[in-house]
Amino acid sequence: MTLKKVVRKSLSEAVFDQLSEEIVHGNMEPGQRLPAERELCEALGVNRGACREALQRLAQAGLISIQHGGSTKVLDYRASGGLDLLGRLLFRPDGGFSIQVARSILEMRAALGPDIAALCARRAKPELKGQLREVVTALSAAGEDLNQRQLLGMRFWDLLARGSGNIAYQLANNTLRKTYEKIRHVLTELMRDELLDHKSHQAIAEAIFRGDDLSAKHVTRGLLEKGTSRMLQFLARFEKAQNKESKT
Repeated sequence: MTLKKVVRKSLSEAVFDQLSEEIVHGNMEPGQRLPAERELCEALGVNRGACREALQRLAQAGLISIQHGGSTKVLDYRASGGLDLLGRLLFRPDGGFSIQVARSILEMRAALGPDIAALCARRAKPELKGQLREVVTALSAAGEDLNQRQLLGMRFWDLLARGSGNIAYQLANNTLRKTYEKIRHVLTELMRDELLDHKSHQAIAEAIFRGDDLSAKHVTRGLLEKGTSRMLQFLARFEKAQNKESKT
């Protein structure tokens, strides 16, 4: 493990970012003990308050276990972490991205989306249906402006998640949106078919308006398949190229 001096405005946040990167990218193994608090402060160039705050955040994120009066150990985040780690896992320290994590996110989105739409059709309140109607109207007016359609699409899914009345789905959607926002510009063309399918967005909304959960689920599955299949094909080509490059 190589630690670097922290020079950012929020010291605790910088310490948290650096140590969490070390853990999720395998530079610190599960069961490994962290250096003593004094050693960490010296290595990172921060005060004890910033260090302690960062360690508490790491513990809350399920990355470490703090033993009072004892040592602080790295946990296996796969067994103790939450969805908030997805964005951090997606990007590697070298600037690249993890194909495995990207594929996992796509599979999760494709699996949750139809159920979110179905629950929204059963539970959405009148005011939310009015907001959804406005978004669908704006999607129609956006034409082929993919950037605008991306923004409206995220709003569309935020409303469906909220309308589902399922807090777990809402939090999962928040995580997916935050991760998507980081690479939105890269996905524009890959998401073209899904983004431009106004007919399906309209059909989902109409199914929700009339409380038809089966139709909402069916149409959503078809809509998400358009974006998912394109991106999975891209990942497969990218992975193949990486494997070919590693063999040369």
